[in-house]
Amino acid sequence: MNKNLDLKSYGFNHKFQHQITTDEITAGLVPARVITVQKETYKIAAAHGEKYGKLKGSIFYQDTKYKVYPAVGDFVLVKPNETGDDIIYRVLERGSSFSRLNPTLRDTITRASEQIVAANFDYVFLMASLNYDFNVRRMERYLAAAWQSGGTPVIILTKADLCENYKDIITELEHIALGVDIVVISAHTGFGMEHLQKYMQPGTTLVFLGSSGIGKSSLVNALAGEELMKVNTIRENDSKGQHTTTYRQLFVLNSGVVIIDTPGMRELGMWDVEEGIETVFSDIEELFHNCRFRNCSHSGELGCAVQEAIDCGNLTKERWKSYQKLIKEANYSANKAAYLRSQKALYKNEYKKFISNKH
Repeated sequence: MNKNLDLKSYGFNHKFQHQITTDEITAGLVPARVITVQKETYKIAAAHGEKYGKLKGSIFYQDTKYKVYPAVGDFVLVKPNETGDDIIYRVLERGSSFSRLNPTLRDTITRASEQIVAANFDYVFLMASLNYDFNVRRMERYLAAAWQSGGTPVIILTKADLCENYKDIITELEHIALGVDIVVISAHTGFGMEHLQKYMQPGTTLVFLGSSGIGKSSLVNALAGEELMKVNTIRENDSKGQHTTTYRQLFVLNSGVVIIDTPGMRELGMWDVEEGIETVFSDIEELFHNCRFRNCSHSGELGCAVQEAIDCGNLTKERWKSYQKLIKEANYSANKAAYLRSQKALYKNEYKKFISNKH
């Protein structure tokens, strides 16, 4: 175990320090960052080194339905334990978080829940491969969730060495990703890597998101200057990379940059992304103000600005259908998300009482 670890190198700053109460400090609790999560096993980094932690049973396992559980990237308060696992008491309030509808609990609204993919990052690297992976509709989904997360989205198009002409793809993305940087790279050849330097500031946290086999692990290694992640070869039948990352994990590079790498996601169910959708589809929502009737359903009414935009070619049917689909998914989870937020607020009050009663 490494002693005297500087938690600032893991992205800890005054915004998180100010959340820690005097009672918690008196109780001997110290901050740590979650590096990996595998089921109920948490690897954490604290001033006393990297080790494993487990949840405080009397806090997390009684009425567990609405507790805030740690995710990779979270800062947590722990009680150090020299003879075993540290004990995790609570999760500090997140500065940003990327979430999706839990793919294992989506059959009914009563069971629907949020799955936190990563927390406390500055930039969201939305990655897609230039060979076979690119899909503009999928990128719209990622952009909506990324804008909602609190981080700044950056589109990273990988494997430029396998694509002869990527300018058409960039043009297509520019229509749906206003104000978002688009960077074309090849981690294999080094092409375009210099354009990532402005995001590589010490203490900055990046989260990598995208499908399997698009080069996330290769980019981690290229930025680190060493092989931190195993990289598999390209399949000959479809030129796609093979799945390498199997769980979310956090790395601290020698440069002081923190990277959260994530497994490829087969699906990205929308969870509480109203603001993100408004940002990504601002062009469509602006059209609503130009409809002849305020209660226009945009399904064929006279004077519908949306239909007029489609008819004259200013809006594609595919983009309109994509917007409708994402809105439907967002509405599905909105009520559940609001309810869970209210329950988490109650839990925070319960936790304060718990700490006070300990003294």
